[in-house]
Amino acid sequence: MTEATDLAAAAGSTDPRVGLRAVVALRRLLEGLEYLQVSNARRKGWSWQEIADALEVTRQGVHKKHANRVPTQDPRES
Repeated sequence: MTEATDLAAAAGSTDPRVGLRAVVALRRLLEGLEYLQVSNARRKGWSWQEIADALEVTRQGVHKKHANRVPTQDPRES
């Protein structure tokens, strides 16, 4: 099993302590994956609107969350 699969199973635990700890770990994992993919999209020249559409959020929301954290398009890829 993968870490994500283990965490998803633990999140369904009847023990609240186990379940809540798994929820926190899953949230951190998802935040890291979102950062990774937003960074990837920006390096490939995606607009904030394209990223927002893919994440099903507003452009303003994704820009506010990630604008200061992710690189812009790599000039070598232009």
